[in-house]
Order: sequence, then structure tokens, then C-alpha cells
Amino acid sequence: MLQNVAAVVLNGVNPFELGVVCEVFGIDRSDDGLPVYDFAVASAEGPRLSSRSGFALHVDHGLERLESADLIAVPACAGYETREFPPGLLDALRRGVDRGARVLSVCSGVFVLAAAGLLDGRRAAVHWHHAEELSRAYPQLTVEPDVLYVDEDPVITSAGTAAGIDACLHIVRKEQGPEVANKIARRMVVPPHRDGGQAQYIERPLPRSQGDTVAEVLVWMERHLDEDVTVEQLADRAHMSPRTFARRFQQETGTTPYRWILRQRVLLAQRLLEATDETVDAIAGRTGFGTAAALRHQFTQVLGTTPNAYRRTFRGSEAA
Repeated sequence: MLQNVAAVVLNGVNPFELGVVCEVFGIDRSDDGLPVYDFAVASAEGPRLSSRSGFALHVDHGLERLESADLIAVPACAGYETREFPPGLLDALRRGVDRGARVLSVCSGVFVLAAAGLLDGRRAAVHWHHAEELSRAYPQLTVEPDVLYVDEDPVITSAGTAAGIDACLHIVRKEQGPEVANKIARRMVVPPHRDGGQAQYIERPLPRSQGDTVAEVLVWMERHLDEDVTVEQLADRAHMSPRTFARRFQQETGTTPYRWILRQRVLLAQRLLEATDETVDAIAGRTGFGTAAALRHQFTQVLGTTPNAYRRTFRGSEAA
């Protein structure tokens, strides 16, 4: 059973990511009939630490506190992507896994687990901003850049900031059932489970043309997303053969005409879901998907969530 939880911190710890772990595991909610965890914060660098937000922390426990933990959480910290970690911390994490404990990272805390070798041959989640850095530094792991968390028991990794809440509640749900996880989520006023992944939070339009061969066609395509077009029609507009146009388009945008226009249609659908009260059927028409079913299918394929769930996420009660 999950009873003993420790969060381990270094200088420059991110207060929110540490707070996520403290909020889920460090508060006595026995008045709601919820379990009380034996929770503590441990320091790998002495009793007084700085936070990334400019205030100091006094921590009573050192690395010895990790030896009895069922779950060891590593929250994000400034500079984790490039710094070296105390050997004693890495050893303590490895010993924890060897004796059957789970380890959890929140956001850039994943770099600590990777440095300890705990992610070798495993999949891992991380904030999308750090995905390429993590892949380059630790090619022996597989980065999942679009998910909120990855459970490779006994190693659980989560993406940026609030995704730590999702991972913590997942662990509670796994160990103590959905009723306990749902009650904790209700007390925190957060959803017990979020649909989709990081893709819906990343603003990343596809690369624009770096030459001027297809630039005018790109502008035309953006203005006619609601129309069905073929490569042959686009090639004719660019005064090229379809084969030459497809090759030039790939060279200058990094993708195919089909994938480019699909992504632009999804981006337009995102904007309309966020900023208007139009129905999904109407948005499907305006974005060239034709039907609500087609829009839902492509939206889910690209973003990992449905149009209605996306609208609820970004407009909250207004969309209810």
C-alpha cells in the first residue's frame, strides 16, 4: 500500500511543482475519510535551500528520509537540464527502486531520474519545452512529448507543471482506487482525470515556406481552408507539374500539402472553439472537414482530445 511519501529537492526548486506533491500527499484529509500519508520533504543539499521564486526553504530531512518511502517524488528545479546531481541522491533513487519503491518526476525532475539510469529502455514524459533536450542527453530512453504522464511502473514521469497533478492522482487511483482519487481531486477543485495530452497546449503552427516558390499558394490555401482542393489544382496554381509541386512543397515547408492543410484546419478549429459559440457542425463546415464526425476524428488524431473537451478546457464554464 502507498503510505510513506517523500519529495526530494535541491537548490532552485520550483515551488509549484513541489506544491503539487505536497497538496496531494501532504495534507490530512481524514475528515473526508481519506487516507493520511506519512509525508515529508527531504533535501539533497543541506537544510536550507533556495527556491526558484526567491524565497528560502528550511528542510528538516536529508536523503536518509528516502530510505523508508514507498514513493519518492522529484519536482522540477532550475537548471536540471544541464546540472550535475549529487551522487548520493542518484544512489538513493536507485536503492529505492531496487527495494520496490516507486519514483515520480514532475516536469524537469525527469532529468534526475534519467541521470540515475532509471529510465534506460523506458518511455518518459516531460514538458514539451524540454523534450528535445532530454532526447539528446539521454538517447537510451524514449521521450513521449505529447502526453501528460507516462507510467512505466515503478517509474512514473509527468509533463510540465499541472501534469504533475494528473500523475499524482493516477498513482492514488492505481493504489487506492478511483473513489479516493476522485475525492482528493474534488477537494483540490481539479478534474480527477484530464482528457488528451500536451499537444492541445502547444502553440506550434507548421513551418512556413523558406523560399518563394510556393509562398503564394500557401496564402491562397490559408484563405480557402473550407474548400476541397487537390494537389493537381494547387500545382496548376503554382504553374508546376503535380510531381514537381509536391517535391517543392515538401522541401520548403517540411511536410506534404495534405498534412499542411490538415494542420491549418485543426488550428482554425482550435481558434473557433476558443473564441466563438459556433456548433461543432458549423466549425466543421468552416474548416473544411465537412462533418462533425470528420472534425472529431482529425481533432482527436492531432490533439488527443475531442472538440467539446477542448472547448471546455479553454473556455471553462462559458462552454457548459
